[in-house]
Amino acid sequence: MNFDLSDLRAFVTVAQLASFRAAAQALHVSQPALSRRVDKLEQALGMRLFERSTRKVELNAMGRSFLPRAQHVLSELEGALLGMTELSERIRGLVTVACIPSAVDNFVARAASLFHARFPRIRLRVLDQPAPDVLLSVSRSDADFGISYLGTREPDLEFEELAREPFVLACRPDHPLARRRRVRWEELAGVECIGLAAGGGNRLLIDQGLAHLAARPNWIGEVLHVPALLSLIQAGVGVGAVPRHALSGSAGQGLASVELVEPVLGRQVGFIWRRGQPAAPAVQAFRDVIVAEARARREDRTGVCLAAADRHTGKTP
Repeated sequence: MNFDLSDLRAFVTVAQLASFRAAAQALHVSQPALSRRVDKLEQALGMRLFERSTRKVELNAMGRSFLPRAQHVLSELEGALLGMTELSERIRGLVTVACIPSAVDNFVARAASLFHARFPRIRLRVLDQPAPDVLLSVSRSDADFGISYLGTREPDLEFEELAREPFVLACRPDHPLARRRRVRWEELAGVECIGLAAGGGNRLLIDQGLAHLAARPNWIGEVLHVPALLSLIQAGVGVGAVPRHALSGSAGQGLASVELVEPVLGRQVGFIWRRGQPAAPAVQAFRDVIVAEARARREDRTGVCLAAADRHTGKTP
């Protein structure tokens, strides 16, 4: 068959991005050149792979069937390159990760910096989305994998835990509750609280965990995402319950963290990928960097916590 790996990579990139223009930018080629590569592949195979219109491009039945085979061929090539010297000067590609907004700051940003230093020719595409959209992006193969706290019950998706994090109370250092070591959820009935939007994944976990309580937090407002919640807390609008990792990122700097108890609520954050779909070497390499960075942060945080306990901070119960 008269086609080469550049034609195959062109097809896979267009399929992943659902756009000839975006794919051309990702591969650093002109859009006409990219179209010629895809046309060449289709002619060699004797079949159309895409349904094109003036508004969108999407895989047809043949394209959907051929995509995993093409990805496998490219993965095998990348696997061979991974065993060669001077990998960073040879390997190219695109890794797309869909993740909840708080995961960008807590897991992805630092890992992305380390990964880019090691593999400068691999492009990273980060889709910061609400948890349901992360699941949708992964299930549609719009992303190579996702980072979220939902997905363990999805029949077509795999879930691997990356971290467990409790919900803590975030407040300004000058707030009366900032001097406490722990706060009971029922006490928040008398405090002005900013909440995450009702119906969202985090709020669902909180509402389910507090269903048995007679007194609930006094929600005076709500936002869609954790970073926005932290901004309102920084401005003194109220206090809020957030995943603990959110306060270790840049958006949470300067805020006090107080343990929330009775009950202790939390969530599992982890990788999500399509069941039965092996990760390409570049994708696995990025996941490995994220895991290593998360482990390092846990160890640093454990050391800080132990040191703080030894110093007896003097917070009141």
